[in-house]
This record gives sequence, structure tokens and C-alpha cells, in this order.
Amino acid sequence: MRLSSPFLPVAASVGSVMRDVLLALLPGIVVYVLLFGPGVLRNIAIAVAACLLFEAIALWLRGRPLRPFLSDGSALVTGVLLALTLPPIAPWWIAVVGSLFAIGLGKQVYGGLGYNPFNPAMVGYVVLLISFPVQMTAWPALQPVWDSAPDAVSAATALDHVRTQLALDRTLTEISGDAAIGWAAGAGWEWIALAWLGGGLYMLWRGTIRWQIPAGMLAGLTLIALPFWAADPDRYASPLFHWLAGATLLGAFFIATDPVSAATTPRGRLLYGALIGVLVYVIRTWGGYPDGVAFAVLLLNICAPTIDRYTQPRVYGHTRRESEP
Repeated sequence: MRLSSPFLPVAASVGSVMRDVLLALLPGIVVYVLLFGPGVLRNIAIAVAACLLFEAIALWLRGRPLRPFLSDGSALVTGVLLALTLPPIAPWWIAVVGSLFAIGLGKQVYGGLGYNPFNPAMVGYVVLLISFPVQMTAWPALQPVWDSAPDAVSAATALDHVRTQLALDRTLTEISGDAAIGWAAGAGWEWIALAWLGGGLYMLWRGTIRWQIPAGMLAGLTLIALPFWAADPDRYASPLFHWLAGATLLGAFFIATDPVSAATTPRGRLLYGALIGVLVYVIRTWGGYPDGVAFAVLLLNICAPTIDRYTQPRVYGHTRRESEP
């Protein structure tokens, strides 16, 4: 029997979405490895294996079939994202412990994919950062693979370095000449951030993510950073620094856009992203941690249902109040 058009579009499967995410992450991973060495790949391998193992154990304990859930790619993406937040010189067990909490506490305890209110990778990262601050803040100095004599020593990230030096009453003009600071936001890290941006634009082109959350997050971060920088550029970093430093672009395109834990309405996604951007700046500038992407995302994960509740679009033919559930 011949079927005539039009046909309803087939929604993308979980597996196809996860493959797109992994493909978009690939440029950033390549640049990351080239600039900071093979420890990045070691972390990815350990975290992915651990996430798949803990996912399988949780599914077995819950009496759920292993193959459909392990093959959807969600645990694989969680492992990769978690690994990318870890210092390349972190001990191997850091990735294992983080994976346990990411899968167990961040995902399976709520019923698995689709039911988790928090981003699993960020749950694992925050538990590690709070529990093992020494191991989680020991980042290597820039050591490109083409350098025959790399500096295999730990060094502060640009965000941490700026924060420490400002506390010592140095100005950003003075700090800008330090080795930890590259041409914009950290030696080597700018190129990694631009690679994340390229991957994010690929996902936007593919329709894997919507534009509102990345745009909202970057706009929120810019709108709060700009007046402080304009008023006192020796004390407050520029919006460009905040865009290219730390996990901003990784967070904007790959973490905050998690379809399960993020806001889902069009206006809600914009508000959700903007509030994450504002919180990132607040934590970086006045909080207790150099970077604030993970904390900001988790805090807004809590708010996502409420944001969706009050940003529902009006149904045609009804008043807004009648459209609300």
C-alpha cells in the first residue's frame, strides 16, 4: 500500500542525539589533548568505562534490561563530559568516584534517563570538587605535544590565578602579562573554548540543541560583566575573558542544554540560560570557587520546573490563564 504525504517528522532518538553531542565534542577534545597531553584521554577512558559499569549495575539491581539503556549513549556522554571537567593529572580513582556519583546519585536514583532533575555529570563533578579539592584543583601547565620538553608541573588556571592575584592587590593590567594568561583568557584555554564554540554551532545547525539556552547564558554573563568591567577594568575582567575562561562555552552548549534537566519552553530556556550566566559571574567574582558553571547549572536545574510553569506559551484561542496547566 502506498502512503501519501505529508508525513509527521520522526523525533530524533536518544542515540542519535548523543552521537551528535559526541561528534560536536570531538574538536575540543583534540585541541585539549594537543595542548595538555594524553591525560585527557586517560580520564575519558576511565570515566566512560566506569559510567557504563555503574549504569549496568544499577539497571541490573532495578531489574531493567541492559542493552537498550546502555546502547542509548547517555552514560557514554555523561562519562565524557565528566572527564572533560577533571584535571588531566588527577589520579585515576577521581574519575571512578565521580562516575559513581554521576550515574548513581545524578541519574539512577531518580529512575534513570528522563527522570533525573539534575545534570548527572555536574553532580559527579560537584561531589568531587567538594570532597577532593586538592586533586580537583591540580591542573597541569600548558604542555603542547609538539614541545619536546614540556613543563610537567601543576599550575593555576586563569580564573584561579586572576582570583589569587587580585586578592594580593594586583591589577588586571599587571596580571595580563603573567604566564597563566594567554591572549584573552588563559594560555591554551582560549583555543579549547573556541573549539567548544565550534561544536556548539554544529549542534545548533543539526538541531540537536535550541539556541535559547546558549544565547541566554552568554547574554546573561555579558550583561552583568560589562558594567563592572566598564567601571573598573583593573578589578573586573571583561566579558570576553569570561566567555573564553573556564567552562563557559562547554557549559553553554553541552551542559546547560541537557534536555532532561533544563527548562523546555522557549521563553523559559532564555530565562534559564540568562540566570545561569548571571550566577556564573557572581560565583566567579564573589563566591568561594574560581569557576561557577557546575554550581549555576545545578541551582537552575532546581528552578527549571518553576520556570516552565510560568513561561508556558499561550494556546491559540485561549487566554494565558486558560492555557496554564
